[in-house]
Amino acid sequence: MEFIPNSKIKNEMINEINLKKIDELFIDVPQDIRINNLSLVDGLSQQETEEKLRKIGKKNKHLKKITSFLGGGIKPHYIPAVVRSILSRSEFYTSYTPYQPEASQGFLHAMFEYQSMIAEITGMDISNASLYDGATALGEAALMCSRINKRKYIVIPANVSWDKRCILQNYIKGSGLKIKEFSYDGETGEIDINDLKKNLDNDTSCVYIENPNFFGIFEQKVDEIKDIISKNQSLFVVGIDPLSLGIAKSPGEYGADIVVGEGRCLGNSIDFGGSSLGIFACKEKFLRQTPGRIIGITKDSEGKRAFCMTLQTREQHIRRGRATSNICTNEGVCALAATVYLSWLGTEGLEELSKINFLKGKKLAEKISGISGFNKRFNGIHFNEFVIKCKDANEVNKKLLNNNIQAGLILDRTYPELKNCMLFGVTELHSDEEINNLIEMLEVV
Repeated sequence: MEFIPNSKIKNEMINEINLKKIDELFIDVPQDIRINNLSLVDGLSQQETEEKLRKIGKKNKHLKKITSFLGGGIKPHYIPAVVRSILSRSEFYTSYTPYQPEASQGFLHAMFEYQSMIAEITGMDISNASLYDGATALGEAALMCSRINKRKYIVIPANVSWDKRCILQNYIKGSGLKIKEFSYDGETGEIDINDLKKNLDNDTSCVYIENPNFFGIFEQKVDEIKDIISKNQSLFVVGIDPLSLGIAKSPGEYGADIVVGEGRCLGNSIDFGGSSLGIFACKEKFLRQTPGRIIGITKDSEGKRAFCMTLQTREQHIRRGRATSNICTNEGVCALAATVYLSWLGTEGLEELSKINFLKGKKLAEKISGISGFNKRFNGIHFNEFVIKCKDANEVNKKLLNNNIQAGLILDRTYPELKNCMLFGVTELHSDEEINNLIEMLEVV
């Protein structure tokens, strides 16, 4: 056991690499982010650790025991049994990066179908084989735009969620890129087009909008927005909720250059917030700049149809200077779940599911805004999320939680101008009984 760390060996190793002390190994780490020491509790045995984790776990509430109308992110959706059945097959659960196509044809075929489906529903030419989540997909899109046009400003709406904004800032750190924000219309909840124009110049790399946006509102003037961006010769990046595309125009129909989104709603469980599925699609002319990997169709040595990794753009596969991303293992199992789910739904099923979510959102918004003291904050057309203003959002949330109902996301924590506003979300899984129970409790409150 001579390699168990001890002072003698450590000192010998430090001397061997011509260092005076071990701290010199971390000289590249900025001083302002270093931690002098960690205040850690004493170690626990395995049995004690398990008992402690059980106690922590008991604090969680299952969605069968609490009804959640929380908007702004992950919501419960129905997952058919066929998704879990196919995912549970060992050849998919154990599959890693398919470096050997001859041994990975099934998985490669599934990823090829995933790409085809995402390209079809987004209206784009190509899709990659997935990224980590919607937020990192936005970060990759920003970097990709700057590689294409060599400009430095990323223009985003002020009502982008805090987590996407933070991750975008992390992505562009050190790249020389900068973020500009433009405001939203206080009445409709849509973007303020005039303010968008003010924030565009010759150094604007791309403009990002969401449709529907973080407040759940559909952008009605997407064609006008596209014209403004095109005249500035900037790239147009659109964030989507894939379930809305059964009833809404695809971004490809109104001229998006890149489409990103969160694909968790496509057959994937909530799973305490992870793992997730990042959707990334774009026009064919940007193929070489696409992050991640793309699966292509070819022929094997016998002339039969075969699948392989056609584009692999990380440093491991090509010269670092030509790499477009450090994305390593993509969300393969989550993308597989989305593939099975979309195959199960079909075109008509996706349209029907979109309608159900849209109508449930409309119904719930009307019912809540019909209660004295509760009003819709924006009058724009929304999908399955919407903002409600009341007298005391924190108090409403506390009282509903005491009755096993999670109300909307309180927005003034990140949007101070939206005091006492909550972002509600509803899906096909919310029954009429659950909706009526929420309304009754709000009336009591």
